[in-house]
Amino acid sequence: MVLTKKRNLIKALQRLPHGGPFGTDNLRALGVSPALASHYAKSGWLERLGRGVFMFPGDTLQRESSVGFLATRMAGLHVGGKTALAWRGVRHNLAVTERLSLWGEGPSKLPAWFVERFPARYLARKLFNPKLPANLGLSPLLEFPDGPAVSEPERALLEMLSDVGVGQPVEEARRIMEGVRSVRPEVLADLLRHCLRVKVIRLCVQWAEELKLPWAGQARGSARHTHDGSGSRWAMRLRDGTTLILKP
Repeated sequence: MVLTKKRNLIKALQRLPHGGPFGTDNLRALGVSPALASHYAKSGWLERLGRGVFMFPGDTLQRESSVGFLATRMAGLHVGGKTALAWRGVRHNLAVTERLSLWGEGPSKLPAWFVERFPARYLARKLFNPKLPANLGLSPLLEFPDGPAVSEPERALLEMLSDVGVGQPVEEARRIMEGVRSVRPEVLADLLRHCLRVKVIRLCVQWAEELKLPWAGQARGSARHTHDGSGSRWAMRLRDGTTLILKP
């Protein structure tokens, strides 16, 4: 009886997807208690990644599945900024070891097992006011419909611009933005109206005009309906010692 029950439990484990991590809550749903999961890990049936997180021994974790798992445990986690633009086809000489830009809500830390496999940065800047619908500009990639939320180009662009002068080099950001040749005006307008960062609003408009992007006029029109603090110039001293000056 005991042997049959053990075989049934091990068989149930095989219903868990390969290529992704799973937690004690996933195991509990299959009738595997935390104590039994720990026993399975010691017996070699499971590999422990961290506290309450496991994978199949010898398995290779997939990036999208791993980010999706974290999204079930970290509020608002999604692929954003430069990474989201690259995943959606807007890229500029990305390095092979390019770090993922993952965005979320509030202070948090990516687990060691994740960053060891997928170098990444976690950002939790308050970019939009609370009135912005939580999922505006977020959706899975078409090729990974069950994967994590990825910022759509309009939102990813503003996220990248918010990182300019912090973790994002200025010239690289301009070159990447130059590749954003088309946007959905209504989505960009919504995002700009809810944007809390003067730097982001003005960078979006000023660079779009300087780069002669087809949607520059639409961005300027949308920005007129935002409240960016003042009608004066906005200046920021960057880490490399240069100063970024943005016109109203």
